[in-house]
Amino acid sequence: MRVLVGEDDGQLAHELAHVLRADNFVVDVADNGVDIGHLGSTEHYDAVVLDLGLPGEDGLSVLEKWRADACAVPVLVLTARSTWSDKAAGFQAGADDYLTKPFLPEEVVTRLRALIRRSQGHASSRIRCGALVYDTHSGAFTFHGEQCRLTAFEARVLSSLILRKNLVVPRMELAEHVYEFDAEVNFQSLEVIIGRIRRKIGNEMIETVRGLGYRLVGADQ
Repeated sequence: MRVLVGEDDGQLAHELAHVLRADNFVVDVADNGVDIGHLGSTEHYDAVVLDLGLPGEDGLSVLEKWRADACAVPVLVLTARSTWSDKAAGFQAGADDYLTKPFLPEEVVTRLRALIRRSQGHASSRIRCGALVYDTHSGAFTFHGEQCRLTAFEARVLSSLILRKNLVVPRMELAEHVYEFDAEVNFQSLEVIIGRIRRKIGNEMIETVRGLGYRLVGADQ
């Protein structure tokens, strides 16, 4: 899952990025409203963590522009502004969730996983595709009841596929969920990752849709 963090406090941004990456998120960070507004409009993210007090352009203005442009990315607002009027303004601008500072970074992870799950149409925290089950709360996978041992890259790919189960996920979009913004996209290594996952859950579960991308298939049980 790919997340954009808009936070001008360097230490806090670093801490958030570290915690999110440890949970297999791909993380891009911007420290001002102009950059985060541009990234959110031009790149594909599963969710955004947005501070309201950004330099250059405040978070509320960025969020209002995204929503005016029909950008529906889930947004978790982080701010030191704790009054109800501030929260109401955030929700009116289009925020999906709101967290006041100080907070536990682990709570950000939990809230983001819930936002992303719901944005993909999954009400339950456990997503099933055939014998494969993804616990969106813990980030763990099981296959036929046994825990899957996955590398960070494998977990990123498989979580992207199961959130969109039975749908084709374009290769570029999948690659963007493996590599961060400033990294070189390597489709050959993506093929290798897909091959490793297939050996763990069976070749038939991941279809290659030639010229388009990949699809995770399996009847719900």
